[in-house]
Amino acid sequence: MAEYFSHGLIHGLIVFQVILLVVILSNAWFLHRAHRHTPLSVLPMISILVPARNEERNIANCVHSLLAQDYPSFEIIVYDDQSTDATLAILEQIARKQPRLKVMEGTPLPEGMVGKGWACAQLARQARADLLLFTDADTLHQPQALRIIVTALIGEKADLLTGFPRQELHSWGERLLVPFFSWALYCFNPLGLAYRLRIPALSSAIGQMMLFRQEAYQAIGGHERVADSIIEDLMLARRIKSTGLRWRFMNITDIVSSRMYHGNREAYDGFSKNLFAAFDFHLLGYCFAYLWLAYTFLEPLIILTLSAFGKAPLARVDELATCIGLSLLVWLIPYLDLHIPFYLAFLYPINMLAIEVVAFRSLYLTLTGHLSWKDRTLSRQPWKWF
Repeated sequence: MAEYFSHGLIHGLIVFQVILLVVILSNAWFLHRAHRHTPLSVLPMISILVPARNEERNIANCVHSLLAQDYPSFEIIVYDDQSTDATLAILEQIARKQPRLKVMEGTPLPEGMVGKGWACAQLARQARADLLLFTDADTLHQPQALRIIVTALIGEKADLLTGFPRQELHSWGERLLVPFFSWALYCFNPLGLAYRLRIPALSSAIGQMMLFRQEAYQAIGGHERVADSIIEDLMLARRIKSTGLRWRFMNITDIVSSRMYHGNREAYDGFSKNLFAAFDFHLLGYCFAYLWLAYTFLEPLIILTLSAFGKAPLARVDELATCIGLSLLVWLIPYLDLHIPFYLAFLYPINMLAIEVVAFRSLYLTLTGHLSWKDRTLSRQPWKWF
């Protein structure tokens, strides 16, 4: 057993990480391919749809960045989801001077529904365009953003286009937790296979930018079909894939940015809400995935430390160094491509420990029915073994 953990397992981890690097490099090519299409001479109208609840610190900057788009025909609709802060007042003040902005006042949330999904469903009912862009109130968009993503959607012949925005990170909780979801998608979702195979589990989306063709959105039932889901963005991507429609991903770090959470506590609570849900509440698969991540990125460091104190005599330093070097590349390449501060890749062991804590907190809160978000208690989520 000692020989396996200090020698045999390391070989397996090296092979696994080489495969990850192949996936990462392949994904980098696919993510940037969507930028290479010829600019369109005629651009269709687009409806920009923004759900907002208690976003007084973000909403004005978000809306102004959308109003400043270098795009010929668009409307902006913001749904104020019964905010208890100044969000609605800020929106109404902007709307008085900007006829392109329409503000919707939210109604009480129906029982069993999740706020964001329900808000997006109400927004879609009011949209007039053939293209629907769902984005979050904590995003900022460069003036050329609409031109680029619409060109990519049409060039890729996609029914849903989504992408990785640049994440703004200020507290250490944000630095250690927020990049994880983008990193995990980058590493473990081989786009070359995902685009070709009709396997819903291989599809994913990021709610900070989801551009739909209206016809495709209606065909999958829109947000109304997933309004009871904590991870409505992932569920919509899976419905697109299961229906046989075309889904594409791109790197949008140069045109869209977001500060998803403000501070350590928000990041901690936000990921506690989402991590188990991202596995559709499959208990065994979730536990295996996070235990395997811990093995992959922490076990070689543990063995190397033991070896330094003479406690792992069978360990080979060259194999451990190779494994740890590969781990660093697996974190560093996606971080560089996604404009995440590169030095954070060197802290991947701390990152991994933080994620493990939040992952099992997410499991605990879900199983005990204690999930909540933005002053709302979320309904208890059914889970399954497989």
